[in-house]
Amino acid sequence: MSRIGKKPIEIPQGVSVEIQNKLVKVSGPKGALAMEIHPDIDVKLEGNTLIVVNSFTDKFHRAIHGTTRALLANMVKGVSEGFEVELEIVGVGYRARMEGKKLILSLGYSHPIEYEPPEGVTIEVPEQQRIIVKGIDKRLVGQVAAIIRSFREPDSYKGKGIRYKGEEIKLKPGKAAKTA
Repeated sequence: MSRIGKKPIEIPQGVSVEIQNKLVKVSGPKGALAMEIHPDIDVKLEGNTLIVVNSFTDKFHRAIHGTTRALLANMVKGVSEGFEVELEIVGVGYRARMEGKKLILSLGYSHPIEYEPPEGVTIEVPEQQRIIVKGIDKRLVGQVAAIIRSFREPDSYKGKGIRYKGEEIKLKPGKAAKTA
């Protein structure tokens, strides 16, 4: 049995969980999410805890057990607190700004890059060199942050580009001058 799958999920105040057949709906102050679980995995609601039950012992079902528990825990955390990923822009002349819901990026190309986030994700630009991606779906927030980062990934020689906050880029040494 999966160690992660065994851990019960505590449901905070203000979050409600509804289980219908194999569909789990979680709603809270930030919004609502739903997920269909694997047919061999059961989810039980006991008081204010959610328990994921697996009756199989093979490797596949142990993996699905832990994954299901992690996804449900992310749903509960998302509707109560939300998720956020912060990006930093490094480089002379590289900047970001918002125009309505669109993110406009100047990244050294001949044209500005416009990106409109999908439904359920909001983007904030508190400074020209910082982008904050927020939402209730952890997977979607991470995907949007990865898409924004892909517009100009950090350069391995100078470190210029878009990176996650706190991400360390190992810089390569440039050409060494010949000594004779």
